[in-house]
Parts: sequence; C-alpha cells; structure tokens
Amino acid sequence: MSNRKLSNGALASLIIVVVILLDQAVKVWVKTHFYYGESYDVFSWFKIQFIENNGMAFGWELGGKLFLTCFRIIAVIAFTWYLYRLRHAATVPRGYVACIAGITAGAAGNVIDCIFYGRLFDASSFTHIAEAFPAAGGYAPWFYGRVVDMLYFPLASWDWPEWLPWIGGEHFIFFQPVFNIADAALTVSVAVLILFYARNLGNDEQP
Repeated sequence: MSNRKLSNGALASLIIVVVILLDQAVKVWVKTHFYYGESYDVFSWFKIQFIENNGMAFGWELGGKLFLTCFRIIAVIAFTWYLYRLRHAATVPRGYVACIAGITAGAAGNVIDCIFYGRLFDASSFTHIAEAFPAAGGYAPWFYGRVVDMLYFPLASWDWPEWLPWIGGEHFIFFQPVFNIADAALTVSVAVLILFYARNLGNDEQP
C-alpha cells in the first residue's frame, strides 16, 4: 500500500483548482478596476499592467482566434485525460504529476478567458473600465474573448551603443512580456518537466 498522504488525483486536482481560482480572481479584478494599458508600480522591477491579447502565452500569436480557442480546449481535455490515467500510478514521481497539473491549469485558465470573457464583459479601453454582465452585451461572441494579462517584470533596461548595427541607440527592456498567472504556471511547469522529468513523458507506470 502506498504511504502517500495525497493521491495523484487529489494532488493534481488541488493544483488545478488553486491555479485557476487565483488566475481568474486576479484577471477579473484587473479587468474591472484598470483602464486598458493602465499600470501600477508594485516595485521598480514589478508592475501590474493591464493588457489583452488574442494569442498564446506571453501574447504570442498562432493561427486565427477560433483556432487558438479550440486548440486550447483540446489541449485541456488531453491533459485532463492523461492526469486521469496517472491517478493510480504510484511509481510516477509526484513532481511529474504536479507539472502535468500545472500545464493543465495554465491552459484551462486562458481557455476560460477565450470562451467566456467576450460575453461577460464589455470592452476595456484607455477611457473606460470594463463592466461585468453589461446590459448592452459583451465585446465579442462566445469563444472569441481576449486573454487578460497583467504581470510585468521590467528587470533591467539600457540603451544599446550607437555603433552596434541594427539595434544601435535603441532602448532595451529586459524582461518585456506581460503575462498572467496561468501563463506562469504553464511555462514553469513545462520548464521543470523538461529539466527534471523528461524521461517520464508518455510513461505512466515507470519512475
């Protein structure tokens, strides 16, 4: 009998629920309290900056909007099914299960935005803060909502020397992408999975 206090299924469910609830709570708060593009300085190297995007993590674009939404839904279903297979795999490392759950939660968090936000909120702008359940209807049809991003870490900045080709004289900011909690959960989980658990991929019984 396994001496684990928390089963794989319970661990995965806990991670998914916590990530999605935290992600959605922050997104709804930012969406209903910030003008589009508004920024709040938490520290010099960390800002809350409200933007939206149609793409994948960190605002990357891949195909059309409906394609992206359907891709996310299929990915969530696939990873959920895989976690279901792992629920009784006692020899699989817990960290591996946690990574798969983090990926699933990250994908699901952004799926919620894509499916529902277009109908649940009116459009954010530089002069208007979005309202939930607007009387006039949402800003987009079902499955066409935009993903809310807000975490911005401009850790360092500098001006490139004038003598450099192509980039000389330009101002550079590191790190520029604005992302959300779902993006962070997905990206960190993928990185840890590749670094420490790559040999477990596709094998739900062997450690």
